[in-house]
Amino acid sequence: MAVMVGKGAMTNSIEELAGTDLLLVAGSNTTEAHPVIAIRMKRAVRNGAKLIVIDPRKTELATLATRHLQIKIGTDIPLFNAFAHVMIKENLYDREYVESRTEGFDELAKHVEFYTPEYAAEICGVPAEEIIAAAREYAAASGKAAICYTLGITEHSCGSHNVQSVANLGMLGGNFGKPNAGVNPLRGQNNVQGASDSGALPTDLPGYQKIESPGVREKFEKAWGSELPKRRGITKITAMDQMLRGRVRGVYIMGENTVISDPNTNHAQAALEATDFIVVQDIFMTDTAKLADVVLPAASFAESDGTFANSERRVQRVRPAIKPVGESRPDVDILLDLMSRFNVPQDLHSASDVWDEMRKLSPLFGGITYDRLDAESGIQWPCPTEDHPGTQYLHKDQMDSGMPGYFAPVDHIPPAEPTDAEYPLVLTTGRRRSTYHTGTQTGRASGFDLLVPSELAEINPFDAEQLELTEGQMVRVSSRRGTVKVPIKVTDKSPHGTVFMSFAFPELTQTNRLTSDAYDFITETPEFKACAIRIDKIESSSHEAD
Repeated sequence: MAVMVGKGAMTNSIEELAGTDLLLVAGSNTTEAHPVIAIRMKRAVRNGAKLIVIDPRKTELATLATRHLQIKIGTDIPLFNAFAHVMIKENLYDREYVESRTEGFDELAKHVEFYTPEYAAEICGVPAEEIIAAAREYAAASGKAAICYTLGITEHSCGSHNVQSVANLGMLGGNFGKPNAGVNPLRGQNNVQGASDSGALPTDLPGYQKIESPGVREKFEKAWGSELPKRRGITKITAMDQMLRGRVRGVYIMGENTVISDPNTNHAQAALEATDFIVVQDIFMTDTAKLADVVLPAASFAESDGTFANSERRVQRVRPAIKPVGESRPDVDILLDLMSRFNVPQDLHSASDVWDEMRKLSPLFGGITYDRLDAESGIQWPCPTEDHPGTQYLHKDQMDSGMPGYFAPVDHIPPAEPTDAEYPLVLTTGRRRSTYHTGTQTGRASGFDLLVPSELAEINPFDAEQLELTEGQMVRVSSRRGTVKVPIKVTDKSPHGTVFMSFAFPELTQTNRLTSDAYDFITETPEFKACAIRIDKIESSSHEAD
């Protein structure tokens, strides 16, 4: 069961959120990063559901919450462990569910004895009575409580353990395998779920089939007519380090502005510049594409035929609205041509051919045909056969399939880079509703500059007063890796000691010149959510010289 959560797919469906009794939203600025899903959350609140928001920042969603637990950055694990402590000590957990559908409960119960609400309060900065009340509310909604989380949970050096602590809570509440419940990671970008489903992971082939599993590699080698590696690949984080060591000499980048989106921009740029050959396949001439030896102009979604898969595992058809502009071509055509030039031609000629091959090789998608997608509004995997309706929510029958849920006791791990006298503030990064990711698309659209004309360093009024900063003042924000110039926004959305910035304005403010090299020790997901910084005024003469 925890495997599905780890893949990032929602266990339940988006529409189900509107019918839950309690929503626990952790590390997700949902109204800005996932506005469509936020509508379902607001509907749930209107229908009488309780809403618990766990977030260091006072987000818009927090203003709608029954309870806002404004924890210190990077203290999710002690909070969730304290929830578990209360639920077990007060016998509020779903005993029948735990006994019949999980394993490892005794180990978890022993582990969280130490995580009293009082102890967690010292770490998290949330009063113990608030922790107790929230735990009781979550437990009271047993079987109909939905947890939603996103990058505020995963983009930490202990992100995997954060997710495990969330899964522990979901099982204690008996909230897996039931409608209007579950643990629901909200994916960060369009079709990132589909990319993972299709095998764009170093560990998996399409359909989350492990390359080391018996028979998997041989099955794909036969279908593709090519020998495959016998062991899993490396992550991008590892690849960057290998580029600097001269062990990765060529790189092919599709649809990602690595120079801007990766942590520690200087490190990322140096790694790419150390390679012998770079290919970028994208719809715009991004900062990364400018470093490339070859740029392959790709068609946008509006010019392409194929499928998307969204956060709730729903596969949907995409059809071209216009013909590809200029010399651009759909990704599938570019890749099929390259495979022919590499002397491994495929008997595939369209996106539908590729999908048919993938579903025949991947049991998760076996019953999802183009004919069905054309007739329906999408089908949720797993869908093993063509007469299967798709799966609205996961884990309903996990015990019958020999897959109980396993509790995974985890301990608090603080952010990798603590503050000190030289760098006394914490920078956390995220997204804003009116801009998107690295600004590659929204930065070219007229009108967005009226909403957010530039990057802003959002700072708490207390910190602004201590530093003698005023609204709109231009400052230097520095970390141990770099410095950027940015205007100040004074707001109580940011807690004392914390500064928030996005990375949607790379032409003026490359925020990721500040972020750290730390990453999760299991998934190697970068720690975008916490690094130590300082803020310095820019004197007028110095500013003019710049």
